[in-house]
Amino acid sequence: MKYSRLGNSDLVVSQLCLGCMSFGDSSSKMHDWTLNPVESEEIIKHALDLGINFFDTANSYSAGTSEEYLGRALKKHVPRDKVIIATKVFFNEGRLSRQAIMREIDGSLKRLGTDYVDLYIIHRFDYETPIEETMEALHDLIKAGKVRAIGASAMYGYQFHNMQLAAEKNGWTKFVSMQNHYNLIYREDERELIPVCRQFDVALTPYSPLAAGRLCRIDWHTNTMRSKTDKVAAAKYDSTKDADYDVVLRVYELSKKYGVTMTQIALAWLFAKGVTAPVIGATKKKYLNDAVGAFNVKLTDEDIAHLEEAYVPHKVVGAI
Repeated sequence: MKYSRLGNSDLVVSQLCLGCMSFGDSSSKMHDWTLNPVESEEIIKHALDLGINFFDTANSYSAGTSEEYLGRALKKHVPRDKVIIATKVFFNEGRLSRQAIMREIDGSLKRLGTDYVDLYIIHRFDYETPIEETMEALHDLIKAGKVRAIGASAMYGYQFHNMQLAAEKNGWTKFVSMQNHYNLIYREDERELIPVCRQFDVALTPYSPLAAGRLCRIDWHTNTMRSKTDKVAAAKYDSTKDADYDVVLRVYELSKKYGVTMTQIALAWLFAKGVTAPVIGATKKKYLNDAVGAFNVKLTDEDIAHLEEAYVPHKVVGAI
């Protein structure tokens, strides 16, 4: 495993982050394919064995049960100070109002079974709450010791820029990470958001780095429960299949050239683009083993150009 500092924070994270949306009670009606507590613990324990210390969940994942499963598993297998726990706030009553943030952090801490979270992420941009109200509330969580650092997720570049400036102007804590939608078949954030992140020394921790599996196999769909029922992923990717499949084929060709997996090519491209830690959602141990192998793949400039050449512009997916 490789490790890196998260932006300009003091958090040192594994360069693979285990995404925990795959864990939780499926009866919550969020996803049909989530893992139960025992299955979730097996994946979390295997991630720890591989050296992964960075775990990402959210208050909204499977009605909070993702946080519960993660908290129990980590408490059983690793000292608290040896892991970096990230969770999120937004898809809740009050969005990013001060009242909502103060309420939701306490709920998350209780479900996770911890006194603090290392990284507290705003899940989206809130059009209804003043930026200053949100940023001051997040800063107060830092001062209270409930949060060590703050991050943001998918939004427009100007929104992220304005939030950072508000924090800077008022002496409040700034974001150290951005969990945006970024992979070989969705690169729209290269236009605005990623340059803003570079400007502020913000780490990139993209979600859906493998496009919900579409970049790690030659078949666009499979017979897995997730492939058959994940309506969110279908909405993100299926309408642009005809344009994007050429990129998938190029990933496949390079994987054959180097004798590695498509997953490893797709992740190696992200690392070559300066990503700190892609968020990998794994439901089987073998998927994590596969992802770790990406550290051994070094793409040439020609490889990168070949992978990128077939990309066509997309509608924005992620930012609200």
